[in-house]
Amino acid sequence: MPINENMVQTIVQEVMAKMQIAEAPTTGKHGVFNDMNEAIEAAKKAQKIVRAMSMDQREKIISIIRKKTHENAEIFARMGVSETGMGNVGDKILKHHLVADKTPGTEDITTTAWSGDRGLTLIEMGPFGVIGAITPTTNPSETILCNTIGMLAGGNTVVFNPHPAAIKTSLYAINMLNEASLEAGGPDNIAVSCAKPTMDTSAVMMKHKDIPLIAATGGPGVVTAVLSSGKRGIGAGAGNPPAVVDDTADIRKAAQDIVNGCTFDNNLPCIAEKEVVAVSSVVDELMHYMLTENDCYLASEEEQRKLTETVLQGGRLNRKCVGRDAKTLLSMIGVTAPANTRCIIFEGPKEHPLISEELMMPILGIVRAKDFDDAVEQAVWLEHGNRHSAHIHSKNIDNITKYAKAIDTAILVKNAPSYAALGFGGEGYCTFTIASRTGEGLTSASTFTKRRRCVMSDSLCIR
Repeated sequence: MPINENMVQTIVQEVMAKMQIAEAPTTGKHGVFNDMNEAIEAAKKAQKIVRAMSMDQREKIISIIRKKTHENAEIFARMGVSETGMGNVGDKILKHHLVADKTPGTEDITTTAWSGDRGLTLIEMGPFGVIGAITPTTNPSETILCNTIGMLAGGNTVVFNPHPAAIKTSLYAINMLNEASLEAGGPDNIAVSCAKPTMDTSAVMMKHKDIPLIAATGGPGVVTAVLSSGKRGIGAGAGNPPAVVDDTADIRKAAQDIVNGCTFDNNLPCIAEKEVVAVSSVVDELMHYMLTENDCYLASEEEQRKLTETVLQGGRLNRKCVGRDAKTLLSMIGVTAPANTRCIIFEGPKEHPLISEELMMPILGIVRAKDFDDAVEQAVWLEHGNRHSAHIHSKNIDNITKYAKAIDTAILVKNAPSYAALGFGGEGYCTFTIASRTGEGLTSASTFTKRRRCVMSDSLCIR
């Protein structure tokens, strides 16, 4: 059954009712070091223990991580919003439960075998060792928890260099991960970091001889730096996901799905709808349902101009606006909007700066297309070749296929909110590192392993 906004809010209220409201706790010290080299050395020692563990032992640690993530979901959500000023508590609670329930563990580590007249050959998934990871402000604890589950399942440990603007939340997550390992009889320091991460500590991590793989989740700058490091890199970078609507779509449902996806955690997820391209014949109906049934605010040309000046100061994204709700954004330009305002919408050309730029806030520009082919062309332009995520609302399989081939993204969501891509109201597993730029797509435990071929010639074929 499709998940709508009312269902989302009901889930949030149930979770909040069951959990005691708590102040942000003091961060523990497990896995936290003053020096990056010390952190890497500790992770290296821990990895020798992890590598020798059976899959059952690793899975026991992961099970406790899942349990603790559920128990601390509200704490993580409140810490993240308080520290970064981005997103909202209710949606972040849901994201942590999603990480706990749908991030793949050791079941993702499999073996391929060939048996024949000349013997037996196995392809095994082995660990890289100590993995370096750079994490963002948008999903700080979610990314750390999700990455560690997958990396640990593959037999690795991980050194994080979190974004400094989310350091308290990040270190709380790292401490909790190590507490889970110790509780399960595993080693300390399965995940480590510096107490004060900087560009310098990031550089140490990227150049260190004992770090063979780096996973970067963030903007284009950090991904470029990782890919220039000389190490193997997994890059989860920018996206500007367009949502196309054609004349065969259920327009009422499309309006609801698009607004729900766009406003989830105040548009922080990189997969979220950032703009809409709709064929001309349905634009007015689509906007009607957005305004009358989905609590959107229609910005005038003057308000669009003020918003542009506010959120794109000097042509650069104003970080103080990222992840803020629609009512707050409108208040920044002197507009007092109704309390239930969820999303700011307007119609404009694809070149409009509030449409062509990835904003990560609930501002949704709607571009009018002459026909479906024009909609595809404009959407491809707006995605900017990031190959990250895209969405379409259509009942025409030929149109969906044409769009999928043209947009060529790691994620394509059909007839659902964007968050269905992460297993929330859709099938499949969850991840917060979507490696569009380097081609891995939605990462999981198997992503963080090496493929090794083991050959036994003329033996062990017993058929």
